[in-house]
Amino acid sequence: MSLGSVRAWLAVHAPDVSLIEAHASTATVLDAAAALGVAPARIAKTLALRVNGQVTLVVTRGDARLDNAKSKAVLGGRPRMLGADETFTLTGHPVGGVCPFGLATPLPIYCDQSLRAFDIVYPAAGSRNASVEIAPTRLAEITNASWIDVCTLPA
Repeated sequence: MSLGSVRAWLAVHAPDVSLIEAHASTATVLDAAAALGVAPARIAKTLALRVNGQVTLVVTRGDARLDNAKSKAVLGGRPRMLGADETFTLTGHPVGGVCPFGLATPLPIYCDQSLRAFDIVYPAAGSRNASVEIAPTRLAEITNASWIDVCTLPA
């Protein structure tokens, strides 16, 4: 049903954004990059985090790592990844398909500045084989995301 909720949400909030349903898994950054034929950095991964009791989603580029010091400074506490069950319960999406679209529960959404390096990125779309192709600015716009700097890039 998760792909269905994303499809319905996009139809209302961003009918110009179309789903890409791959024949292979897009559940990991490397799988998604291979299936879509793009660099892993262009995969926009969505992290479900708890900070001081508040659950938030952070969308960042595929090769970025959450920086604990930056996250603590920006988000007000040390972030902890949610488990798969809690992630599914709160987002309505399985791990490997978590995205900021069609959420089961309204959650604060943040886009990491690292996404701004690209004109197009590929976030998941509610299932382990679906994605969308979207500009980072459009992603932030349609999800009402705030821009933050909480990640580090590989050396």
